[in-house]
Amino acid sequence: MAITKQFLKSKPVCKVTFTVPAEGANEVKVVGNFNEWNTEATALKKLKNGTFKGTVNLEKDKSYEFRYLVDGQWKNEDQADAFAWNDYAADENSVINL
Repeated sequence: MAITKQFLKSKPVCKVTFTVPAEGANEVKVVGNFNEWNTEATALKKLKNGTFKGTVNLEKDKSYEFRYLVDGQWKNEDQADAFAWNDYAADENSVINL
């Protein structure tokens, strides 16, 4: 898994690209407080090599909690900037700092 950050000079925005290797998966979504934890909001596109990839524009100078939803199973980003405990899920969320 990987996260790529591209900060824009003209806007207070960072283009964040999420890449998830999930060759056997049918569907991968990135879900977090930036999309109100809506499990239908941000689906990643499956590439020919079996990797799922998608880009989200996020406001810079903020931190966001998120997780991946891979065929209905919650997964964390192992390259996240940090992890935050979530009492609701009784598990950790990945954190990205922009």
